[in-house]
Amino acid sequence: MAVGKGGTPSKEAKAAAKAARKQQSKERRQQLWQAFQMQRKEDKLLLPLMIGAVVGITVVFLVVGLIFGLQWFLLPLGLLLGVLVAFIIFGRRVQRNVYAKAEGQAGAAAWVLDNLQGKWRVSSGIAATTQLDAVHRVIGLPGVILIGEGSPQRLKSLLAQEKKRTARLIGDTPIYDIVIGNDEGQIPLKELQKHLTKLPRNIDTKRMDLIEGRLTALSSRSGPALPKGPMPAGAKMRGVQRSLRRR
Repeated sequence: MAVGKGGTPSKEAKAAAKAARKQQSKERRQQLWQAFQMQRKEDKLLLPLMIGAVVGITVVFLVVGLIFGLQWFLLPLGLLLGVLVAFIIFGRRVQRNVYAKAEGQAGAAAWVLDNLQGKWRVSSGIAATTQLDAVHRVIGLPGVILIGEGSPQRLKSLLAQEKKRTARLIGDTPIYDIVIGNDEGQIPLKELQKHLTKLPRNIDTKRMDLIEGRLTALSSRSGPALPKGPMPAGAKMRGVQRSLRRR
């Protein structure tokens, strides 16, 4: 950024920064509008729910305002709250739709983990098979979490092997193992982030750094690489498997 006298940004630099912010804001609005249009076409309840939230909350605030003589204060407040709730409904239904499409696809769990927010250290695909079963590792305040996606039968030995390797290096730090799925004892893809945040806090960030350093060597011995995100079902699986075998 160009600066003027005294180290302050020049007028040109300020104008350029302002233009960049406007462009970013415009792009975000366009993306939001596109997401809304796509969701509206697939989700027939979206508009009724959003409109119902705005109208319902506004009417409730208006009625309460009329009772207490505060209608001109509560009416705009109810409208703003209704719009906020409508956006929350939109966001949650979009998220549910995305998870539904990603579920069962190779790389879906890795994609969810890459979007974790907070103090999490994610290593995707630390072990894998040519059938695209994979184990991902997450280091967090609960300890070490090993997450498997793919065939439960093949994942059983894969998780056990990785858990044994990990335990040798981290001492008494808790190790959790999770299998993604909808059967008993498994965690649905859409519930993965919530499940991780509900695990008890057993270590601190200093311990996390130490564990991450010790496990770095294991990452270099990981199995075949998996897609960074969900892979559509039937998308050239034979070609992918041939590439994995060559590794």
